[in-house]
Amino acid sequence: MLHHIEINVSDLKASHEFWGWLLEELEYSLYQEWEKGFSYRKNEAYLVFVQTQERFLDVGYHRSRVGLNHLAFHAASREQVDHMTEKLKQRHVPILYLDRHPFAGGENHYAVFFEDPDRIKVELAASE
Repeated sequence: MLHHIEINVSDLKASHEFWGWLLEELEYSLYQEWEKGFSYRKNEAYLVFVQTQERFLDVGYHRSRVGLNHLAFHAASREQVDHMTEKLKQRHVPILYLDRHPFAGGENHYAVFFEDPDRIKVELAASE
């Protein structure tokens, strides 16, 4: 079982606004908050977001480099994927692969792919 994932972010405030909203929609709860970070928890696993030190901000994140490619979350249904897609659009969150949405992951994979403020790819996929 996964214990936690820690992600360094370039703008803690923007990340808190984005991830706080998204994770609460997915039934995560605020777990910890401190000057340089915050975390959200669901069951035993949690996600931690920490402000990157200034000296490491010169090279931004890119999912094609070594490291994290994307985070994928379970959706309860296709309807939840559709509902979240509309909410993401209302919040002006970049939706990826619109030309193939909601089957960008394949014809049997119903999902929405989008980006956080640091352009980390996030996926919400229906379990059906």
